[in-house]
Amino acid sequence: VQLQASGGGLVQAGDSLRLSCEDSGRTSSPYAMGWFRQAPGKEREFVAHIGWTGSNILYGDSVKGRFIISRDNNKNRVYLQMNSLKPEDTAVYYCVAALTPVVDSARTWTEYDYWGQGTQVTVSS
Repeated sequence: VQLQASGGGLVQAGDSLRLSCEDSGRTSSPYAMGWFRQAPGKEREFVAHIGWTGSNILYGDSVKGRFIISRDNNKNRVYLQMNSLKPEDTAVYYCVAALTPVVDSARTWTEYDYWGQGTQVTVSS
């Protein structure tokens, strides 16, 4: 698994942004994917998880109802549609993957085997 995230940028509060993450390693085994984020001076925060089949979707409390995670296994990609962005969403967003179809403890960052390089999202007020 080799994860490459993209799509970050600078937006205004209320705007939308879509992050994309590609597994350039073209892993054939089923794997769950997700997103975490980390803002300066803050702990890593769970954002979303999606199972191999596109089910078992979970969201962090702070993004529930605003963010949507999806995946396209034909393209080896996972997406994070971020709507109604707030300044507190500003962070580096990391794409993650685990070599299991579903992560049982999806909110725990240590459950994931692979991390992408991160993409910066900045939301101005």
